[in-house]
Amino acid sequence: MTTNADVIIIGASASGLMCAIEAGKRGRSVVVLDHANKAGKKILMSGGGRCNFTNYHVDADHYLSHNPHFCKSALSRFTQWDFLALIDKYQIPFHERAHGQLFCDGSAKEILDMLLTEAHLANVTIQLNKKIDTIHQDGSNHSTYNFELYTTLGNYRCSSLVIASGGLSIPRMGASPFGYRVAEQFGIKVWPTRAGLVPLTLQPSDKAQLAPLSGIAIDSYVSSANQGFRENTLFTHRGLSGPAILQISSYWEAGETVTIDLSPEVAIIDQLRTIQQQRPQRQLKSALQNWLPKRVVTTMLKALPLDAPLLSLSSHQLAEIDDYIHNWKIKPNGTEGYRTAEVTIGGIDCDLLSSKTMESTQVKGLFFIGEVVDVTGWLGGYNFQWAWSSGWCAGQYV
Repeated sequence: MTTNADVIIIGASASGLMCAIEAGKRGRSVVVLDHANKAGKKILMSGGGRCNFTNYHVDADHYLSHNPHFCKSALSRFTQWDFLALIDKYQIPFHERAHGQLFCDGSAKEILDMLLTEAHLANVTIQLNKKIDTIHQDGSNHSTYNFELYTTLGNYRCSSLVIASGGLSIPRMGASPFGYRVAEQFGIKVWPTRAGLVPLTLQPSDKAQLAPLSGIAIDSYVSSANQGFRENTLFTHRGLSGPAILQISSYWEAGETVTIDLSPEVAIIDQLRTIQQQRPQRQLKSALQNWLPKRVVTTMLKALPLDAPLLSLSSHQLAEIDDYIHNWKIKPNGTEGYRTAEVTIGGIDCDLLSSKTMESTQVKGLFFIGEVVDVTGWLGGYNFQWAWSSGWCAGQYV
């Protein structure tokens, strides 16, 4: 049996559902196919189940891509304010956290239910448990349909084919390289991929030394590769995590050193000099615990003269202590990989897509949206906004 449709979207993802809604509103017949047993799985698990659905401060500077200008068109045409209007229409309560991040007050299910309701109103058909075996392009100029899809449960034909299958992050949610394989089938360049927004692992010696700190979070400024983030760093039994580490992981390259300022608010040397004058017999260890957790002082800083009274420390020694705390350097062993990564860096080459329509410049009727494209946002709702924006743009043209 063969099903005909104007538009077939592969992936009942955030971008796929948004594209389907917009195409359906235009009167196009739309079928969404997904190999999973449930639509929007990553929406449901995101933000600790509360879905960090966008950010008040969206702009192109918060995205990584080999073509940093590509995302500007989509982000400017369907903005965070446009998505918030949809949230308002469904009266979904939400709140703002640090750095403009917006989360549902209740459950991420409210976001998914909203999208599924909109899709239903737009007469979109969603079919789950559909594994695509092969895709064939009709090369004739006489057919209404550009593509034929063969699945385990029936075949499909469509004029416009949209790949919204996501990246490689969180494979337990069904992530696969499907979208990249489609691009390669049609001769479309794919930039090498790697895990992004992911915890960093440590060299064995560092891991052993820092193991007692597991579970401690500390305000920090983390930098690498000319990029830096002020957020918490979390020590884990595997290495380093927390928002600052996740952010820098998208910029970090294997072999590079990460620099962490363990006290970004307090100039340690100035404080130590003051205490040295007021309480000269106080031990360095005791003084440092004014600003750093005790376990951090005794574990990370044990190379310092912790038991020495401040009176005995020279200006040179104070400067070395200050530098150690404000410029703690560590060379990660690697990342935890796609298993825990929130996003995939790399993907479909943006230079081979229209920034206005998301259509391939090489293959008429073939569109790529969302995470499968070489556009990766920072932590904080930026990747969902890219999904909404890219999906919306494609939905106007499929």
